[in-house]
Amino acid sequence: MTARVRPPARPAPPAIVPTNDKRFGPAYYRRFYRDAGQAVTSRMEMRARGRMIAGFVDYCEMPVRRILDAGCGLGLLRPSLKRAFPNADYVGLEASPYLCRKYGWHRGSLATWKSRHTYELAICYDVMQYLGDRDATRALANLGRLARGILYFSALTEEDWRFIADRGRTDRDVALRPADWYRARLARNFHEVGVGLWLRRGAQAVLWSLEAHGRVLARRA
Repeated sequence: MTARVRPPARPAPPAIVPTNDKRFGPAYYRRFYRDAGQAVTSRMEMRARGRMIAGFVDYCEMPVRRILDAGCGLGLLRPSLKRAFPNADYVGLEASPYLCRKYGWHRGSLATWKSRHTYELAICYDVMQYLGDRDATRALANLGRLARGILYFSALTEEDWRFIADRGRTDRDVALRPADWYRARLARNFHEVGVGLWLRRGAQAVLWSLEAHGRVLARRA
């Protein structure tokens, strides 16, 4: 996970440590989520993020029957999303055995997880930096198959680490890539809208030209 505060210098990037079952256990979530003095986010911030996502979906007039929250963690986005879309099925996908036991999430990696359903709304927030290049590439391609409407995507990038992240609270043991590495792969299946929101190519939505990087994504008949 990522906390925001501008640091003054440019130290060397963090080392990459492979993920494993033990890493994402109680100590990890106690350190980065439950310790108020060190937590990388707050329930207030996540509520605001959830309202932003839901507001955009509503603006696009996108019916939502199924929500995929890939790497859902403690499920901090779930209350806002369920409040906005009370009739939608919410699927929390998580690699941590500890969280799956505690909250009942579906266990799996986005790089390999398969579903017989597709999702009008998909979330992938602060997950991809925990995957190596090969698995991250596979996970992004999988999002293209699973997400058929709107995607909210965010990951810690090289630029974030240099200029924005609070290094005292942000997890250092991740894979840092340029933002354009993600954009190039997401653009194969999605149009970038902004603030982490992407619209699936061919999705039935109505946006003005300047609302989506200067192009009209869908027109009314």
